[in-house]
Amino acid sequence: MLDDLRELYQEVILDHGKSPRNFRDVEDATAHAHGANPLCGDQLVVYLKLDDGKRIEDVSFVGKGCAISVASASMMTELVKGRTVDEAKAMFERFHEMCTGEDSGDDSTLLEDDLEKLNVLSGVRAFPVRVKCATLPWHTLNAAIDGKDEATTEA
Repeated sequence: MLDDLRELYQEVILDHGKSPRNFRDVEDATAHAHGANPLCGDQLVVYLKLDDGKRIEDVSFVGKGCAISVASASMMTELVKGRTVDEAKAMFERFHEMCTGEDSGDDSTLLEDDLEKLNVLSGVRAFPVRVKCATLPWHTLNAAIDGKDEATTEA
């Protein structure tokens, strides 16, 4: 059973890695940021179009990276589109906790269904270098939301 689940997770990652969703520029983006992971060589730009109420009307990314980084960016764009920036930031926090094994103690059920979809990336927890691959798109999204030009996985 565990092998079947692992195989399914790998298939989802490969699908998003080979055919990423929302892989394009947003022509009328209101914010964008460049993200880099120097260890792996992942490079991407996340584009956002926010409405007046700080809701993410459109989101996309362009760049190159490993399958985990591209899959994470692809899944992220699907999940945050239509959300408020606060919801997107909360989703990042919970996703980051899932990837690192850290628990903030927040028992909130906020976005639980969406986090289940991201479970396919939870295996990176066993490989600290891959945590940076999976979280780079999310750090870059946060940078764009915060009006910063760049994000990195390095301190």
